[in-house]
Amino acid sequence: MLGLQTIFWSFCINIVAAFAHPIHVSVTEIEMDEKDKRLEIMMRVFADDLELTLRQATNQPELDLLSQTKKTRDEIVSKYLMSHFNISLDGKAQKKVYLGHEQEDVALIFYIEIPNVKKWKTIQIKNDIIMEMHADQSNIVHVTVREKIRSLRLTKNNPSDKLTFDF
Repeated sequence: MLGLQTIFWSFCINIVAAFAHPIHVSVTEIEMDEKDKRLEIMMRVFADDLELTLRQATNQPELDLLSQTKKTRDEIVSKYLMSHFNISLDGKAQKKVYLGHEQEDVALIFYIEIPNVKKWKTIQIKNDIIMEMHADQSNIVHVTVREKIRSLRLTKNNPSDKLTFDF
């Protein structure tokens, strides 16, 4: 799932972070794996933005997300992500499976999948992570199906949108 687009966005996130990251952005890549009939999802989020949001959401002002064990971090973050990130295919809500995460510099990368995906044409994505903390949060979503990439920019005023693919 790592391609030039992933490398590009990783580079952008690192550049922004080097300048005290004055913008608030996450990047999510969704790729259809037709062989295994699943959607593979990789979400990059600035760790400090997510930490501030989770402090507020969990009412734990002293929460230090990066000092937690990986397992504890997964427990804390997966609940939040699963309630703020949703996908529907042709109008039917999909069951998400949180797979885990890794840390890359100032970003956390989360892995999610949607198994048992049937044929579909329209994907609706809701991604309002961190929007309750930062009004200027943008969640960029790239969807790849059969090497065709379509993108969305989700904001506080528009946290959900859909794309239609012609197969």
